[in-house]
Amino acid sequence: MEQRVDYYNVAPEALKIMMEMEKYTKTTGTDRKLRELIKIRASQINGCAYCINMHTADARKMGETEQRLYCISAWRECTFYTDAEKIALELTEYVTLIPTKRVPDELYQRVREHYDERQYVDLVLIINQINSWNRISIAMGNTATEK
Repeated sequence: MEQRVDYYNVAPEALKIMMEMEKYTKTTGTDRKLRELIKIRASQINGCAYCINMHTADARKMGETEQRLYCISAWRECTFYTDAEKIALELTEYVTLIPTKRVPDELYQRVREHYDERQYVDLVLIINQINSWNRISIAMGNTATEK
Protein backbone atom coordinates (compact mmCIF):
# COMPACT_ATOMS: atom_id res chain seq x y z
CA MET A 1 0.00 0.00 0.00
CA GLU A 2 1.25 3.42 -0.89
CA GLN A 3 0.31 6.32 1.37
CA ARG A 4 1.29 9.92 2.06
CA VAL A 5 1.75 9.56 5.80
CA ASP A 6 2.48 6.57 8.04
CA TYR A 7 -0.46 7.62 10.20
CA TYR A 8 -0.38 4.53 12.42
CA ASN A 9 3.06 5.65 13.65
CA VAL A 10 2.42 9.40 13.54
CA ALA A 11 -0.79 9.26 15.62
CA PRO A 12 -0.86 5.86 17.37
CA GLU A 13 -3.26 7.04 20.10
CA ALA A 14 -5.86 8.10 17.55
CA LEU A 15 -5.54 4.89 15.56
CA LYS A 16 -5.85 2.88 18.77
CA ILE A 17 -9.24 4.53 19.31
CA MET A 18 -10.25 3.71 15.72
CA MET A 19 -9.19 0.10 16.23
CA GLU A 20 -11.14 -0.11 19.51
CA MET A 21 -14.26 1.00 17.65
CA GLU A 22 -13.50 -1.58 14.99
CA LYS A 23 -13.34 -4.25 17.71
CA TYR A 24 -16.69 -3.08 19.05
CA THR A 25 -18.39 -3.29 15.65
CA LYS A 26 -17.26 -6.91 15.39
CA THR A 27 -18.93 -7.74 18.72
CA THR A 28 -22.36 -6.52 17.63
CA GLY A 29 -24.98 -9.01 16.60
CA THR A 30 -24.84 -7.66 13.06
CA ASP A 31 -24.15 -10.46 10.59
CA ARG A 32 -20.51 -10.30 9.54
CA LYS A 33 -21.32 -10.55 5.83
CA LEU A 34 -23.77 -7.67 6.19
CA ARG A 35 -21.07 -5.64 7.94
CA GLU A 36 -18.87 -6.15 4.89
CA LEU A 37 -21.68 -5.25 2.48
CA ILE A 38 -22.23 -2.03 4.42
CA LYS A 39 -18.51 -1.26 4.27
CA ILE A 40 -18.39 -1.94 0.54
CA ARG A 41 -21.45 0.19 -0.25
CA ALA A 42 -20.26 3.18 1.80
CA SER A 43 -16.80 2.86 0.26
CA GLN A 44 -18.32 2.85 -3.24
CA ILE A 45 -20.25 6.03 -2.48
CA ASN A 46 -17.13 7.67 -1.04
CA GLY A 47 -14.91 6.48 -3.89
CA CYS A 48 -12.43 4.71 -1.61
CA ALA A 49 -10.81 2.07 -3.82
CA TYR A 50 -8.52 0.93 -1.02
CA CYS A 51 -11.47 0.08 1.25
CA ILE A 52 -13.55 -1.43 -1.58
CA ASN A 53 -10.63 -3.70 -2.42
CA MET A 54 -10.09 -4.70 1.22
CA HIS A 55 -13.72 -5.35 2.09
CA THR A 56 -14.62 -7.26 -1.06
CA ALA A 57 -11.64 -9.54 -0.34
CA ASP A 58 -12.79 -9.93 3.28
CA ALA A 59 -16.35 -10.68 2.16
CA ARG A 60 -15.13 -13.35 -0.25
CA LYS A 61 -13.18 -15.00 2.57
CA MET A 62 -16.43 -15.09 4.56
CA GLY A 63 -18.18 -16.88 1.71
CA GLU A 64 -19.98 -13.93 0.14
CA THR A 65 -20.90 -14.64 -3.48
CA GLU A 66 -19.47 -12.82 -6.47
CA GLN A 67 -23.00 -12.08 -7.67
CA ARG A 68 -23.88 -10.20 -4.48
CA LEU A 69 -20.55 -8.35 -4.48
CA TYR A 70 -20.87 -7.28 -8.12
CA CYS A 71 -24.45 -6.04 -7.69
CA ILE A 72 -24.15 -4.21 -4.37
CA SER A 73 -24.31 -0.79 -6.06
CA ALA A 74 -27.65 -1.80 -7.61
CA TRP A 75 -29.06 -3.64 -4.60
CA ARG A 76 -32.56 -2.17 -5.07
CA GLU A 77 -32.97 -4.06 -8.34
CA CYS A 78 -31.89 -7.45 -6.96
CA THR A 79 -33.90 -10.26 -5.42
CA PHE A 80 -30.92 -11.95 -3.75
CA TYR A 81 -30.56 -9.50 -0.87
CA THR A 82 -32.94 -9.95 2.05
CA ASP A 83 -35.34 -7.20 3.08
CA ALA A 84 -33.26 -6.67 6.23
CA GLU A 85 -30.08 -6.34 4.16
CA LYS A 86 -31.76 -3.92 1.78
CA ILE A 87 -32.93 -1.65 4.56
CA ALA A 88 -29.42 -1.70 6.09
CA LEU A 89 -27.95 -0.75 2.71
CA GLU A 90 -30.50 2.03 2.31
CA LEU A 91 -29.59 3.33 5.77
CA THR A 92 -25.92 3.14 4.73
CA GLU A 93 -26.61 5.39 1.76
CA TYR A 94 -28.55 7.92 3.83
CA VAL A 95 -25.97 8.11 6.62
CA THR A 96 -23.08 8.25 4.14
CA LEU A 97 -24.81 11.02 2.19
CA ILE A 98 -26.15 12.72 5.31
CA PRO A 99 -25.51 16.31 4.10
CA THR A 100 -28.05 15.80 1.30
CA LYS A 101 -30.15 12.81 2.35
CA ARG A 102 -30.36 12.91 6.18
CA VAL A 103 -32.22 9.99 7.86
CA PRO A 104 -35.93 10.68 7.61
CA ASP A 105 -38.38 9.35 10.19
CA GLU A 106 -39.97 7.16 7.52
CA LEU A 107 -36.65 5.38 6.89
CA TYR A 108 -36.00 5.03 10.62
CA GLN A 109 -39.42 3.37 11.02
CA ARG A 110 -38.70 0.93 8.19
CA VAL A 111 -35.30 0.09 9.69
CA ARG A 112 -37.00 -0.60 13.03
CA GLU A 113 -39.25 -3.18 11.34
CA HIS A 114 -36.12 -5.34 10.97
CA TYR A 115 -33.79 -4.12 13.72
CA ASP A 116 -34.37 -3.25 17.37
CA GLU A 117 -33.10 -0.05 18.97
CA ARG A 118 -29.67 -1.49 19.88
CA GLN A 119 -29.25 -2.99 16.41
CA TYR A 120 -30.12 0.39 14.89
CA VAL A 121 -27.44 2.08 16.96
CA ASP A 122 -24.96 -0.64 16.00
CA LEU A 123 -25.75 -0.23 12.30
CA VAL A 124 -25.23 3.52 12.53
CA LEU A 125 -21.90 2.98 14.32
CA ILE A 126 -20.75 0.47 11.68
CA ILE A 127 -21.68 2.93 8.92
CA ASN A 128 -19.97 5.78 10.77
CA GLN A 129 -16.84 3.70 11.29
CA ILE A 130 -16.38 2.83 7.61
CA ASN A 131 -17.08 6.43 6.61
CA SER A 132 -14.32 7.50 9.00
CA TRP A 133 -11.94 4.90 7.57
CA ASN A 134 -12.79 6.03 4.02
CA ARG A 135 -11.98 9.61 4.83
CA ILE A 136 -8.73 8.68 6.56
CA SER A 137 -7.72 6.37 3.73
CA ILE A 138 -8.48 8.89 0.97
CA ALA A 139 -6.84 11.80 2.82
CA MET A 140 -3.72 9.75 3.51
CA GLY A 141 -3.42 8.70 -0.12
CA ASN A 142 -3.96 4.96 0.35
CA THR A 143 -4.29 3.17 -2.96
CA ALA A 144 -5.56 -0.25 -3.90
CA THR A 145 -2.77 -2.47 -5.16
CA GLU A 146 -2.82 -5.76 -6.98
CA LYS A 147 -1.95 -8.78 -4.88
